[in-house]
Amino acid sequence: MSQLTRRDVVGIGAAAGVAALAIGQAAAQSRASRRITLDARPEPVSMDTATTAVIVVDMQNDFGSKGGMFERAGIDISGIRKAIAPTAKVLESARQSGIPIFYLKMAYRPDLSDLGAEDSVNRVRHLQLGVGQHVAAPNGAPSRILIRDTWNSDIVDELEPHSDDVVLYKTRFSGFYRTELDELLRARAVKHLIITGCTTSICVESTVRDAMFRDYSCVLLADCMNEPIGNTLTRSNHDASLLSTEVLLGWVSDSNQFVKALHA
Repeated sequence: MSQLTRRDVVGIGAAAGVAALAIGQAAAQSRASRRITLDARPEPVSMDTATTAVIVVDMQNDFGSKGGMFERAGIDISGIRKAIAPTAKVLESARQSGIPIFYLKMAYRPDLSDLGAEDSVNRVRHLQLGVGQHVAAPNGAPSRILIRDTWNSDIVDELEPHSDDVVLYKTRFSGFYRTELDELLRARAVKHLIITGCTTSICVESTVRDAMFRDYSCVLLADCMNEPIGNTLTRSNHDASLLSTEVLLGWVSDSNQFVKALHA
């Protein structure tokens, strides 16, 4: 795995695109290269493990744990909890294959200076959900809803990042909005993104759309994500996002197919 730090990548700058490409190619070559074929919709997709990364979108306590923002707001988190076990299986297999893992966490600075303007939709809607409120973590320690470096913004225990994983904060639904994600992926010559996380039609789909616009090839693992919105309907927002992906934005598969492809 590449040993580039975030400071290294940011320091490259737009004027050094050729150097960045060379670094990315070297980083990819430093990882084990193996071509796999993943059974997916609308058709199987082939990828090189050396240019593949796994993205974990917002699998943090505020969305997937009791005592987090969703559960406090009365939002059903059972589907997100159900996605944890297959996601853990995917991460284990990815690490065994040398595939880098990028965690995204949605959280804000303590003064909410990055929440948006006073009348912005992002600020207004998140304030309605309690962002910034002081709460107690399950162990009784002080915490705050959707605030950086608190229990609420920590990744759920079952998916705790390892020391060599990349963890990035984001302040909008897309993982590419004002973050270093694109630079870090390109520095590792990543082309294919295996997507997991929550929620399917909001942060996951926003990230996938931005990735597709940047010419990444995305594969959504359907059982490794969930969407509370519309989950009682015949066709939920989760289903709609998966359909949009397999028609226009990328591919759809599941954890079993991913693990099977890696172990073939």
